[in-house]
Amino acid sequence: MSAPSRFDRGHTDDLMTFLSASPTPYHAVANAAERLEKAGFRQVAETDAWDGTSGGRYVLRGGAIIAWYVPEGAAAHTPFRVVGAHTDSPNLRVKPRPDTGAHGWRQVAVEIYGGPLMNSWLDRDLGLAGRLSLRDGSTRLVNVDRPLLRVPQLAIHMDRNVTADGLKLDKQRHLQPVWGLGDTARDGDLIAFLEDEAGLARGEVTGWDLMTHSVEPPAYLGRDRELVAGPRMDNLLSVHAGTAALAAVATSGAGLPYIPVLAAFDHEETGSQSDTGADGPLLGTVLERSVFARGGSYEDRARAFAGTVCLSSDTGHAVHPNYAERHDPTHHPRVNGGPILKVNVNNRYATDGSGRAVFAAACEKADIPFQTFVSNNSMPCGTTIGPITAARHGISTVDIGVAILSMHSARELCGADDPHLLANALVAFLQP
Repeated sequence: MSAPSRFDRGHTDDLMTFLSASPTPYHAVANAAERLEKAGFRQVAETDAWDGTSGGRYVLRGGAIIAWYVPEGAAAHTPFRVVGAHTDSPNLRVKPRPDTGAHGWRQVAVEIYGGPLMNSWLDRDLGLAGRLSLRDGSTRLVNVDRPLLRVPQLAIHMDRNVTADGLKLDKQRHLQPVWGLGDTARDGDLIAFLEDEAGLARGEVTGWDLMTHSVEPPAYLGRDRELVAGPRMDNLLSVHAGTAALAAVATSGAGLPYIPVLAAFDHEETGSQSDTGADGPLLGTVLERSVFARGGSYEDRARAFAGTVCLSSDTGHAVHPNYAERHDPTHHPRVNGGPILKVNVNNRYATDGSGRAVFAAACEKADIPFQTFVSNNSMPCGTTIGPITAARHGISTVDIGVAILSMHSARELCGADDPHLLANALVAFLQP
């Protein structure tokens, strides 16, 4: 990967393409897998026996992907270098009985996923995408990427105090999108519509995992195009950077003292407790099977894990020009200032001093700056997959990311240079 430059926006252009093509975790991992396939990786099934030969492999499970590259001659006890991220973002997700409506409006029943900035979903043209489960046991991805749904806000004439008192939204009553007109809701209409969109026969879909997304594409912003506005940067920005870094390392031809890994999980926004979340066994199982496939013992597994380091990459908060008092007074991460190192002494982030040294070395090797983020002491601190990964697997973990504004909005904002800077840091970490 070339040295970063303000005028080298190829990586950021590609990120914008990735964001547009990945409205759901299922699409994100499919797109990451396609990029890794082009770099020589091949998919392996969890139900098959694995071999220990060199090369790139990946496992897909739902909205999660674990990919790794075994260098030629890697010993069974070779440690791993892991880039961790998550594929999910807060949004509105379709309920099991989606067809509803009132007063001549046809609506889709949705449930709130994670912690979205709910006002950012109002009066926005929304598409619908996700995973369809079919009668024969297979699945099919679907993406209606055009204006289909809208959550209309109440006119100010009927809420005269909204400007002074602030917008108050009831999650059940005020966020159900409209998608047409009709006196009554007809059960099965939405799924029948999606079967048509996916080219499936009526009645073929027996299950679904569907969610809304803004159809407005990512775009450069500002006089000098120094900023990027777009959806799902938290945390597809890191998934994209990790995928690019792993592919670059695997195709570099350089000797590797570690086994580089990308671990992108689902359900981080809701606590990571699922079979595809960071608090599940997926990562540990894959790493263990890699050790055993190369003829390793439990002792080799213990040695490999003891020498493993994970960079948990997730977006963080850039200093907000209108709310600077909400930030720590001596830690003001800026967009286009390079990736951020996240620190919290109460272990909301997993970074410690030795982890800081690992990340600092990677940034020094990549010749890029980095910044540090801590929360204002008077405000609660968010968390990531970092502490979960460290505690569940006994792996040294460091929390990092890119500073953005409007986190958890339907449309977030980052610096145009930072995605490339992050990817360069990850390359240097995976290939020390």
